[in-house]
Amino acid sequence: MPHQPVSPRHRSFARAMRHNATEAEDRLWQELRSRRLDGIKFRRQYPIGNAIADLVCLKSRLIVEIDGTQHADSDYDEMRDAALKARGFRVLRFWNDDVLRDLNGVCDTIVAYARDESLQPWR
Repeated sequence: MPHQPVSPRHRSFARAMRHNATEAEDRLWQELRSRRLDGIKFRRQYPIGNAIADLVCLKSRLIVEIDGTQHADSDYDEMRDAALKARGFRVLRFWNDDVLRDLNGVCDTIVAYARDESLQPWR
């Protein structure tokens, strides 16, 4: 899939989100940045179409979203995930609490999904 240009507004919003991350996003990013997690390259707050992915591994087409309670039963998230899936991405979601309580388990899951592109997210 060819790269599509990102609007300056979207790029600016993504940059602002990188500076205003939640505690869970920050803690997970510290594990993923600079290929620290099993040599896998991730990008943070990365614009894809009209969405901004919390974390993305472009090579394995895996998006990792870290959600707070505002995302529970979110119709918007379902539509957004469908649009990202239509672009060929898999969307793996974790709750903030999961990241804060079991960071190692979250990282193990991310590695498994990044390494095995046949795995499909459960949520």
